[in-house]
Amino acid sequence: MIPAVMPVYSRADVQFERGQGAYLFDSEGRRYLDFASGIAVTSLGHCHPALVAALSEQANKVWHTSNLFRVPGQENLAKRLTDLTFADTVFFTNSGVEAWECGVKLIRKHFYSKGQPEKNRIIVIEGAFHGRTLGAISASKAEKMVKGFGPLLDGFDQVAFGNLNELRAAITPQTAAINIEPILGEGGIKPATVEYMKSLRQIADEFDLLLFFDEIQCGMGRTGKMFAHEWAGVAPDVMCVAKAIGGGFPLGACLATEDAASGMVAGTHGSTYGGNPLAMAVGIAAVDIISQPAFLENVRTQAAALHGELEKVIARHPSIFVELRGVGMMLGLRCADNIVNLDLVNALRHHGLLSVGAAENVIRLLPPLIIGSSEIAEACAIIDKTASELTAASAATQV
Repeated sequence: MIPAVMPVYSRADVQFERGQGAYLFDSEGRRYLDFASGIAVTSLGHCHPALVAALSEQANKVWHTSNLFRVPGQENLAKRLTDLTFADTVFFTNSGVEAWECGVKLIRKHFYSKGQPEKNRIIVIEGAFHGRTLGAISASKAEKMVKGFGPLLDGFDQVAFGNLNELRAAITPQTAAINIEPILGEGGIKPATVEYMKSLRQIADEFDLLLFFDEIQCGMGRTGKMFAHEWAGVAPDVMCVAKAIGGGFPLGACLATEDAASGMVAGTHGSTYGGNPLAMAVGIAAVDIISQPAFLENVRTQAAALHGELEKVIARHPSIFVELRGVGMMLGLRCADNIVNLDLVNALRHHGLLSVGAAENVIRLLPPLIIGSSEIAEACAIIDKTASELTAASAATQV
């Protein structure tokens, strides 16, 4: 018999009752160091007082009015985001994939409005992940996501990550945009190089394409800058963000330049809940904290310390780990071929550390951006202990 909750998730048998800072506590009172952050969502940790206060205050005023009326919080948060970024305008959503879908629609409408409706195809990257809607899985083309859901939506041409020659060869008179995650998240924590990012901007300009960045996971301070593309000194025309922008409250946003969004006029897009007063209150609080230069400087400092300690762990356990990937606090440990990454995720959880799997046999470490030296030491000690146990178990089976 099918359970009341549709069984589409492979869940760990753990129930969390409360969280505080970098820690979660389960129904049995056990404490876990949270280096998953709800998959890069709770970047300010659990129950951050500023976010709790913002949500509580707004909850006692008004929850929902719909977008039939002005929502002051939208105007306030949009102004903050446009002041911080390349963008001139923002559309608010409830999730990352909705923000990505908005970006796809915006791109097609841009060229339609310019009298170029034939420019409606988007070049996407192999290994990228943009969400689970039919449009997003059509862009991903990964078998595990598309099997059984065909026919897929047309309009996406996939090329290899980092291969500029293949990307150039894929451009046709129908190409409208290039869409990329500056750091592949689900795809294995693979950062794009500065040179690659700059070349994408140059190619987009050369062929009159829009450059569309997906910073749903890598944005909002995760790399030590407000957005990951800032490391390359380039700017997109369109960008989708989510996850950490709401600190755990459902919120996403599609940002665009005035030119890119020129076709988006009244009636072309909408959302019942997107940009509701509750989400805006929390989003404003989260952005105000994360965007502070001192906050981002501390992220870079702690990230460098975490990176250094993880390198030491890898050096001590070459039969378990083969590589450390990533930027800032978006890190991945690639496991040796004889180790299954999800088995190690489970073992780490058994010892009180939460992490997330990814492609290419990688374990993602996505801690709250508020961690300090004590949490770094605790996490690395757990990883070290778990790796030692796996090494000992492997040796025992070979005797």
